[in-house]
Amino acid sequence: MRLQDLQIDWLKCFVAVVDSGSLSAAAPELYRSQSAVSMQLKKLEAALGCQLLVRGPRQHQLTAEGQRMQGYARRMLDLHAETQAAFHGEELSGRIRLGVPDDYAAKYLTPVLKRFAANHGSVEILLNCEQSTSLIPLVEAGELDLALVSRDHPRQGTLLFYEPMVWVGSPQFQVWRRDPLPIAVYESASLARRSAINSLALQGRRYRVVYNSSSLAGQIAAVESGLAVAVLTQCSAPPHLEILGSDHGFGPLQPVEVSVYRSQASQEVEAVDRLHTLLVNTLRNASLA
Repeated sequence: MRLQDLQIDWLKCFVAVVDSGSLSAAAPELYRSQSAVSMQLKKLEAALGCQLLVRGPRQHQLTAEGQRMQGYARRMLDLHAETQAAFHGEELSGRIRLGVPDDYAAKYLTPVLKRFAANHGSVEILLNCEQSTSLIPLVEAGELDLALVSRDHPRQGTLLFYEPMVWVGSPQFQVWRRDPLPIAVYESASLARRSAINSLALQGRRYRVVYNSSSLAGQIAAVESGLAVAVLTQCSAPPHLEILGSDHGFGPLQPVEVSVYRSQASQEVEAVDRLHTLLVNTLRNASLA
């Protein structure tokens, strides 16, 4: 039996669906219709003689064969890009406008930027640290090229990992024993705020908002001073604060979807391509590491 060659476009569609979670989310990133992406995937599955993806309750899920195939697909696409750069590329230069919330900067973004700078020192990076609710509109308006964000919609970039949310309090003050519970919150559109209030509502627990701040430093200061408890991303919770769980009377919190969101205007910019690829390859499933 003659084996069928695997086309680069098939691999690109497969990886895009895996990264974005669905056909509908992958299609705009590939500048193809949803039906065209579906057709490319079917051609890849036919060439391999196996099913790679199944539709799950929230997004497409990899089969065992799909899990095996994605490693090969990424390696082939990386080698393809490397080959093109070797014969047609020039020293990478330009400017990237990059956004990140304080929560993710130190743990997730800094190691990636160190690797990128070591290989592409001529690329200028302008960093904007704000909450995801501020960064997402900037990406959509083309004022940022890339942003690492907590997304609330599947179309907001490529899913990287799920970041746990945790309640934190100061062991010195133990304000979680109070009724009503004093809480510190972010702005009204914040996923952390919604998660906190929804969790308390499901428990039927009384609370009062005593502190509002759009910054991570402000949230931590409110907890450290004994004013309130707060909900933070697990990666940003300082070790000297206590993680509060069921033993403290708190219910579970939904994790947030962390994605890398790219502007349409930057789609043809090679420097942005390289950083986007590095972010995806480095941070995918980072919370499992």
